[in-house]
Amino acid sequence: MDERKLKILAAVVDEYILTGEPVGSKAISKVPGINVSAATIRNDMAMLEQLGYLEQPHTSAGRIPTFNGYRLYIDKLMTVETLSESERQRLDDMLGPEENLTEDSIIQSAGKALAELTKCASVVANAAPKFSVITKVDVVPTGKRLYLILLITSNGSIKNKACRLEFDLDDEQLEFFSHYIQENLQGVSIEELSEERMEKLITALGAYMITLAPLVKGLCELSQDLLHNELTISGANNLISCNDIDKNEVVRFMERKNEFAELLNDSFSGIQVVFSQESNDFIIGNSSMIVSKYRKGDKEAGSLGIVGPMRLNYSKIIPYIEYFTQKITEVLSEDDNDDFAGKDTE
Repeated sequence: MDERKLKILAAVVDEYILTGEPVGSKAISKVPGINVSAATIRNDMAMLEQLGYLEQPHTSAGRIPTFNGYRLYIDKLMTVETLSESERQRLDDMLGPEENLTEDSIIQSAGKALAELTKCASVVANAAPKFSVITKVDVVPTGKRLYLILLITSNGSIKNKACRLEFDLDDEQLEFFSHYIQENLQGVSIEELSEERMEKLITALGAYMITLAPLVKGLCELSQDLLHNELTISGANNLISCNDIDKNEVVRFMERKNEFAELLNDSFSGIQVVFSQESNDFIIGNSSMIVSKYRKGDKEAGSLGIVGPMRLNYSKIIPYIEYFTQKITEVLSEDDNDDFAGKDTE
């Protein structure tokens, strides 16, 4: 793979992304920087096909990139565009007034904006708090034999669950449960709340087992919910209307989206581009995902990206995702600092 072949491969990918049509040697010969004859380009394109980077859909047609061609292009050949000041302002306008931005609103707005800008489906996944610990558990009576369990973790996650019991609890039982949870679960990692551990806690309730066991089970269910990413998808219709993607696979993707969330939870830094051929969790064939992490202070808080066909303008889309994740990180980190300052003044 000499420099000339790499330039030709990059030119083919760029042209195919732009037109969606197989690319011939004549079109490549007009690309600035490729100063060789169409015959030489044809020979190099034939060699790139033998190496598995290009393919020819029809005998008389030009060539299109293969998965391997896209992979090499992303990793080594692509030049990412720089956002202009006017483009940055446009993206800010899509997020809404800065003074009104909250954690939830900026993540939701960024997801919708990405779907609109890219004509793909945007995906947002909150990071599963695997390393967080339980900081507080409350049980609040809300009606006849109906109680609300509130679980708060060290990373700020809050989960609640309504639990109906066979009996109403008196103050003494509620106080016992509060002390019992404080002694046995406060400071315990979410990952350690296995069903086996919960069964031991229920057995240790002794005389209170019958009345309080449903509350312990409810806590176990809440902890399991926390260990799963919450995936939000915007612009799914963009995938359904895309000719490069199987519509039935899009439907299966929506039905099994929480399985796909695990792919977004993989550990990586910066921008990651994943193709469907590289992961068994990718339900949609001939597709790609571009994703980046956002943070809250020094902790990973979630992922933002898009899912679309392999034929995407990566050099233009990547700066959008980088900009949005940077803005989300800024807002989340500001809120985190405000919370910390508030604790200092109390």
